Amino acid sequence: MLYFWIIFNVFALGMLVLDLKVFHRPGHGVRFRSALGLSLMYVAQAAAFAAILYFWQGRQSSLEFVAGYVVELSLSVDNLFIFLVIFNYFAVPEQQQHRVLFWGILGALILRGIFIGAGVELISRFHWLLFVFGALLIYSGIRVCITGEHQVDPSSNPLVKLVRKLIPVTTEYRGGKFFVRNQQENGRLYATPLLIVLLVIETTDVLFAVDSIPAVLAITLKAFIVYTSNVFAILGLRSMYFAIAGLVKIFRFLHYGLGVILILVGVKMLLSDHFDIPIGVTLGAVGTVLAVSMALSILIPAKSTAKE
Repeated sequence: MLYFWIIFNVFALGMLVLDLKVFHRPGHGVRFRSALGLSLMYVAQAAAFAAILYFWQGRQSSLEFVAGYVVELSLSVDNLFIFLVIFNYFAVPEQQQHRVLFWGILGALILRGIFIGAGVELISRFHWLLFVFGALLIYSGIRVCITGEHQVDPSSNPLVKLVRKLIPVTTEYRGGKFFVRNQQENGRLYATPLLIVLLVIETTDVLFAVDSIPAVLAITLKAFIVYTSNVFAILGLRSMYFAIAGLVKIFRFLHYGLGVILILVGVKMLLSDHFDIPIGVTLGAVGTVLAVSMALSILIPAKSTAKE
């Protein structure tokens, strides 16, 4: 099984390198058509992997992967809203947003791998943690339904405050560089605002992992399935951001749909010892909630606040 972990991680890293070196031209913004094409490519890759799992490990593992992928991809939509907030707050040039997302996704893959390994191991040793995670998901779902979205204040990020105390930060961006040296101060090292943005992206992803990883663990405790479904969802997140960043506010009820999904998988986790809910039912419920929330967003558009 170790070989499959190695092969898959080599594939994931290869896709990231292709994304940075081939699919994207440095210093240029990402066009909608290109981003949409890449998003569809990543979805097709996930579908192909599900087919491989079907012939390799059987129908159950394939459905578990699909359900985990759909849940993770759905919850990742919240990340898109946060990316918009962060990039607007720090006025990140469009040409540099891709670089931040590339390194942010690479860091997310590493952190998610650690979290998933720890989560599966803890649940296997301490079964009662399953109910803790279930309760956490229900709480998170209710919070999202009440507030309408996850909240983030980039200026209050403790890691950003710490970095500003440890190293001086330039007042403006220096292309795609995270660090520069000031030759007028004997080569003193400065961080650029791009590094600050990257740190905010990474720490925010940690907060989202607290919701998304337990949600997939509610579907399956197979570490390989949980990890691969997370990775495929994260790999497509960068292109998805550029594909729908301008349209994401249209689906104003989507946050509530995501909250309901968290509640549903939390309930599934709490009832796992008493009721064996088929994975097909879980996948159908998730798909229905997403479809309804998106349809309501289109059918009931937000009222314009602009003056006539």
